[in-house]
Order: sequence, then structure tokens, then C-alpha cells
Amino acid sequence: MAFSMAFAFYAWVVLLNNYVIDVASFGGKEIGILQSVREIPGFLAFGVIYVLIFMRQQSLAIISLLLMSIGIISTGYCSSAWGLYFATIVMSLGFHYLETVLQSLQLLWLKKEEAPIIMGRVVSVKNLGMTITFVLMYICFQWLDISYKLAYVLFGGIGIVLTIVAIIGFKKFQDDDGQQKKLVFKRRYWLFYVLTFLSGARRQIFVVFASFLLVQKFGFTMANIAMLHFVNALVSIYFGQKVGKLIARIGERSSLILEYTGLLILFISYALVESQSVAVALYIVDHILFAMAIAVKTYFQKIADTEDLTSSAGVSFTINHIAAVFLPAVLGLVWVHNYSLVFFIAAGIAALSLLAAFMVPRHPTPKQYLRYLETNVSATIKS
Repeated sequence: MAFSMAFAFYAWVVLLNNYVIDVASFGGKEIGILQSVREIPGFLAFGVIYVLIFMRQQSLAIISLLLMSIGIISTGYCSSAWGLYFATIVMSLGFHYLETVLQSLQLLWLKKEEAPIIMGRVVSVKNLGMTITFVLMYICFQWLDISYKLAYVLFGGIGIVLTIVAIIGFKKFQDDDGQQKKLVFKRRYWLFYVLTFLSGARRQIFVVFASFLLVQKFGFTMANIAMLHFVNALVSIYFGQKVGKLIARIGERSSLILEYTGLLILFISYALVESQSVAVALYIVDHILFAMAIAVKTYFQKIADTEDLTSSAGVSFTINHIAAVFLPAVLGLVWVHNYSLVFFIAAGIAALSLLAAFMVPRHPTPKQYLRYLETNVSATIKS
């Protein structure tokens, strides 16, 4: 399912910036609004817990993959801003509900000691799906010179075929009946909520504006973007498993500190970059560091009550997308006046994330976590 999601979704991602500029004449304002619209279903991801009252998680995952694929096909038939906004919501609803369910099932099915390693493998599998997409995308636009519409129909259609494969080929796995069927917020999860919120904010800046910078400032073509993503995915296939093993070895606290220190440097570099080759290198390193977000999930798995995992998957996606609903639109207006300021703001978010990472216990468990809050948070903030 992770492979299928990545294969179809990243076709939409790779096509988007060139498509909206060439076909719909989008600027920074319009792309910001579209990306904010895209994140509305993510903000409403907590609704998954209520849908699961009526169906199994596996069934919801399959329906979500189908809905995402239909939204991708629909995008190719839209050339107006409002049409693109509607198609984006359809695609995004499927994507975010699928992501939420897959995260829930990983936390439920994986043992705590193996979770970082297996999640790292899942990241590699996702990047394999992305790699195949980018190769096909490059062939389609560099050699076959197909239209945007045909590309959306082709990749969305393959997504539908993969959905049928999932229906026919997968056995029905057992859901965990002990999971809460209501929203769960607990005070002792507050640091996880903060890390999730900040992660969503800086992720949006990277997803929306890093590739937009390459297209608008450095004149990247559709084939250039596809090739960049191809190289990026190849690198990430290798590093995905390495990152998972690194987190298992050094722990969540050290992993998050490493990630956010790197992001702080990267976003400042984005703001100042004048070289196309340097911008490409930053984009690739940024994507590698993003894989370390696994540490936030495994940290929560270690401090959470088992019955809270499914509900918290929906809640965390909603928190992750609070900033995503308004941040792209607001920063799209900032972009019009000064694109560098967008990345300096991202650097500030990375700095806040780094501060929060220092509050993560070295060996998180539910009981140790509570003792840590009582004795160390005040000292950390003061220092």
C-alpha cells in the first residue's frame, strides 16, 4: 500500500508546479492557496476514527487509495483555479486518510524494538515507488512528449489498477479491537503534539516552496524536476533503511536533534542560495533528513498507551496540518515580496523544533516520561 500511494501521489507532485504555471498561469499567491486547500483534508484527519466505527482499517485504506487516484485523474481535466482546487481536495482526502491508516497499522503491528527499522524499510519502499514514477515521468516528457492530461490519466489510472490488486491480492488482516473509537488527547502527550505541529509547519514550506524555487528562480523544466526526484528517490531508497537503523541505535532524542540542526542550516542556505547545483544538493539532503521524522512516531509509540495508537494517528495528522491549512497561503503572499524571507521563517521553525527535541527523554517509556517531566523540563527550558 505504501508503494502504491507513493507511485500515484508523487506523479501528482512532480507534475503540479509546471502544470499550474504552464496551464493555469499560477503565481505564488495561487500556488499557496492550492497547497492550503490540499491540506484541509489532512487537518480533518481526526475524522478517521469515526469512519472506523463502520469499517475496518484495511477497507478504509483501499477506498482512500481509490479516491486519491480518481482525484489525480480529475486534475488533468482542470485548467481553472477553482477546478484545480476541487480536484486537489478529492485527491488529498484519499491521500491523507490513507496515510493516517497506514501510520496507525504500523504502530499497532510493529514491536517497539523493531519499529524504527521496519518503518525505515517502508520509507525505502515508498521511495522505490517514487523512483519508478520519476523514471516513467522522465520518459513520458523527455522522449514521448505526452500532454499533462494524458500523464494525469496514466498515473491515476495505474493507481486504480493497484487498488484492484490490493482488493484481490491481500487477505483480510485483523484489526485491533482494543483501540479507542473516540478522539484522545492526553496532557502527557504534549511534547509529541508540539513536535508534530512544528514538523507539519516546516514540512509544508519544503513541499510547497523548495521545488517552486527551482522552477521559478532556476527555470527547471518538467524533465528536470522528474530527474531531480528520480535521483532524490534513489538516494532515499538507500538512506531510508540506514535512517531507521540509526534511530534504533542512537535513540529518538539524538536523532531529532541531528535532524533539526541540519534543517536549520538547510533553510538558511535555501534563503541565500544563488547556485542551481547548490539548490539541488540542498533539496536532496533536505529529503534525506525528512526521513528522520520516523523518530517522532517511534517516540510516541514508546510513551503512549496501546489503546490510544489508532485515535492518536488521526489526531496527530490533524495537528500536523494545523499550520498547513494557512501557512502556504500566507507565505505565498510573502513569497511575492521576498522569497528569502519564506526560508528564514522556516529556519525559525526548525530552531523551535530543535529546542523541543532537547526535551525528549533519552529512554522514553510511559513511566520514565512522567518522571522526566517532573525533574528535567524546567531545567531544559532554563538552559
